[in-house]
Amino acid sequence: MDLGEVNHQRIKTNGIRLHVVEKGSGPLVLLLHGFPEFWYSWRHQITFLASHGYHVVAPDLRGCGDSDSPPSPSSYTVLHLAGDLVGLLDYFGEQQIMTDLALIFEKAFVVGHDWGAVLGWHLSLFRPDRVKGLMAMSVPYFPRDPVAKAIESFRERFGDGFYISQFQEPGRAERAFARYDYLTVMKKFLLINKTDLLVAPGGMEIIDHLQTPAVLPPWITEEELQVYADKFEESGFTGPLNYYRAMDLNWELSAPWQGAKVTVPTKCIVGDKDIGFDAYRTREYVQGDTFKGLVPDLEVVILEGHHFIHEERAHEVSQEILTFLQKLSVE
Repeated sequence: MDLGEVNHQRIKTNGIRLHVVEKGSGPLVLLLHGFPEFWYSWRHQITFLASHGYHVVAPDLRGCGDSDSPPSPSSYTVLHLAGDLVGLLDYFGEQQIMTDLALIFEKAFVVGHDWGAVLGWHLSLFRPDRVKGLMAMSVPYFPRDPVAKAIESFRERFGDGFYISQFQEPGRAERAFARYDYLTVMKKFLLINKTDLLVAPGGMEIIDHLQTPAVLPPWITEEELQVYADKFEESGFTGPLNYYRAMDLNWELSAPWQGAKVTVPTKCIVGDKDIGFDAYRTREYVQGDTFKGLVPDLEVVILEGHHFIHEERAHEVSQEILTFLQKLSVE
């Protein structure tokens, strides 16, 4: 699709440089991508939101696309990632206003999908003073387990075939992915239509277990998939995989927020055919009291679709975002 005029730049924040794409003017909206993606996954929403009076900023998160990629998994915690975003907010003119009592920071809208949603949840948890409203897609907010670390829990429940378990060992997933060309890897992940959890049979790598569709769905083209393939051929997969390799460290570092609530206004969108939506009882969770108790100012929207809902149902998701932003803008 034609994005028209967008501005590309690399911005220094939190000790690294992030590549960002921006378009439009008005209230700031941060669009945070997931795995395996980069800013391009928001191509539909960038133009749509900019045309409706918003300053849209879509970064390549650290380790992804044209942003810096620190080598150690320990540099990919939610604290690092939230720090990156606070630096972006400062850069883009959400300037502090000096008062007699304190520095007051203007807030921004945050929209995240997959790992971008995880980051949006944590930014809202850590710095609610910087978030006007959060739109989280495909990944709801799950409370921190007070006892078990994440990876230990995953291995006990799902075994070594679970994709997150397989992503832990440095180099393992990278070697498995390398058996395929980059376009095929992108097709296996972005076109995923499994509704159960991503668990490979014993002795099989998850990338081998995922199917390569023979026919593309109508919401994406071969050319768009090639854009993803070309970018990951340049940047590799280690940076994005390091997000998974920092999950236990996230568990350790987030202990001070045990039991804390996400208090910013939030809208959560999930596809009814997302991975594990029914099999892992996600539907029951997002519609139940526990989620609402953790996120008191919450609206849940369930759309017909799979994991990459912001691409599959691009126009509908864009409208949902716009409605949410406009509602908060007049409050």
